[in-house]
Amino acid sequence: MKPAPFVYRRPGSLAEAVAALAGEPNAKVLAGGQSLVPLLSMRLAAPAMLVDINAIPGLDTITVEDGGASGVRVGALARHAAVLASDDVRRVQPLVTQALAHVAHATIRNRGTTVGSLVHADAAAEMPVVLTLLGGSLEVEGPAGRRTIPASELYLGPLESSLAPDEIAVSAFFPGLATGAGVAFQEIARRHGDYALVGAAALVEGESVKVGYLSVSDVPTVVDLSGVDDADLGEAALAQLEPMDDIHATAAYRAQLVRVITTRVVRSAREGM
Repeated sequence: MKPAPFVYRRPGSLAEAVAALAGEPNAKVLAGGQSLVPLLSMRLAAPAMLVDINAIPGLDTITVEDGGASGVRVGALARHAAVLASDDVRRVQPLVTQALAHVAHATIRNRGTTVGSLVHADAAAEMPVVLTLLGGSLEVEGPAGRRTIPASELYLGPLESSLAPDEIAVSAFFPGLATGAGVAFQEIARRHGDYALVGAAALVEGESVKVGYLSVSDVPTVVDLSGVDDADLGEAALAQLEPMDDIHATAAYRAQLVRVITTRVVRSAREGM
């Protein structure tokens, strides 16, 4: 099937891109296209206009900050593969690197963008839950100017974010790993590169234990497991979750995977401290 007809725009500046979006309510931003193009081809999305931001300079940067406010800032056009290959990213926030290793396949990582994955808001994707667990944020720009959306306010529902239709995601910020803390990421899929049946990311800082889940609920979900005995981690997590039931797995099967993967990922995070 071919996409429905649409107008194509390739602006040379961020201001031009924002103006194009503001002029067409039914427009979509095209960055890597690894999520959007399949939706167009299956006619699950039919925007009147595509605004291709790949000609805008300065959006492919990957920068890290050390010190008190350490973290990783990823530009809107930075490809998964580039972020994954960055030694600085691995040093400052290894959870980003660990999760990116599970994103699809190398061909898709070469073209897909990390910020694009965040904006797509797929609860089965790896990067939204990492941003949420770490307390990161998304920087966006629209006709009213630039604003920052905390990860806790970003995801509203399945494939739905709080990004306004006339706003463009400019960058994402992942806070750095604190000294003495540990992180880990694991997922269970039928084949490597497939969407996870269940995935989990853990952040352990002293007595604090938090775990974020993908492919469990309809949005990335983080639960606090601080003070829970290791033997009870899975059940304590399920008390705060409502596993989905779909064509890929039953809710009961997902619940069992949560029991297994929660213990594994918390143990791995502690070993990395």
